Amino acid sequence: MTQSLPKTKLVTFEEFVQWKPDGKHYELHDRVIVEMTQPLGDHEEITGFLATKLPIEYDRLKLPYFIPKTVLVKPPENESGYSPDVLIINRSNLVNEPLWKKQSTVTQGASIPLVIEVVSTNWRDDYFTKLGQYEAIGIPEYWIVDYAALGGRRFIGNPKQPTISVYSLVEGEYQVSQFCGSERIISLTFPEFNLTAEQIFNAGNS
Repeated sequence: MTQSLPKTKLVTFEEFVQWKPDGKHYELHDRVIVEMTQPLGDHEEITGFLATKLPIEYDRLKLPYFIPKTVLVKPPENESGYSPDVLIINRSNLVNEPLWKKQSTVTQGASIPLVIEVVSTNWRDDYFTKLGQYEAIGIPEYWIVDYAALGGRRFIGNPKQPTISVYSLVEGEYQVSQFCGSERIISLTFPEFNLTAEQIFNAGNS
């Protein structure tokens, strides 16, 4: 759910990082500063649920991963900066990230095993803009959690139903698998992840 700031000028990523105030959530979309509105309760419960369950998997596998609080994802060839709902970072690659130490920003797919967006009103950002940019960065896996079935029918079918779309990078391009209801999520990053789409959608009742 996004709202463009009024009368804003086009800015570079560097200008955005220097301007970005604490306490509010902003992203940069192709040089335009966008203020992210407060997520709804269901959105927050699902985000929190995934941010709790996924660390159990990477801890069990002894992987050098962590979920940061506020980190920007920047496409190398684009003046944008995204703040995903759930971002898993590979600590071992941060030494190669030029913007990490001073700007808490990652730019390489090797630093991001998995990124998750929970769909809000402006679903086109997740299904069009971020899908293309995350693919260009080379992020191995991208989940779109569409708990309210807001996405277009071309993405989640007709009739629309709550759907989790898992995009996996294959030879530089995303291929999608989709999960609904009692179907178990299949993840290449976490192949033993044992949750169904329905369990994620019902996070608040777990």
